[in-house]
Amino acid sequence: MYAVIRTGGKQYTVREGDTLDVERLPHEPGSTIAIDEVLLLGEGATVKAGTPYVPGARVLCDVVEHGKGEKIIVFKYKNKTRYRRKRGHRQLYTRLAVKEIVGA
Repeated sequence: MYAVIRTGGKQYTVREGDTLDVERLPHEPGSTIAIDEVLLLGEGATVKAGTPYVPGARVLCDVVEHGKGEKIIVFKYKNKTRYRRKRGHRQLYTRLAVKEIVGA
């Protein structure tokens, strides 16, 4: 069974046992959360699509850890004017382990 969920403004395809990194969530590591924004459920040839969500469906996940992603460099430059700006950024994330997909 697989599901397409939405969290943090992004969509993820998940299966039971998967781990995924999502935008930082306000939950402590070790806690269990339920994601109710399930857009699609699929099992074999059967697919349930939501309008916009599948009613009664949810994905149970364990919060594994919080962390920071890879550093990216943002460099602004304008020629002939001696304008240069260099900044770095590391995006915060939460690592989730998918325990169970509950369908309606």
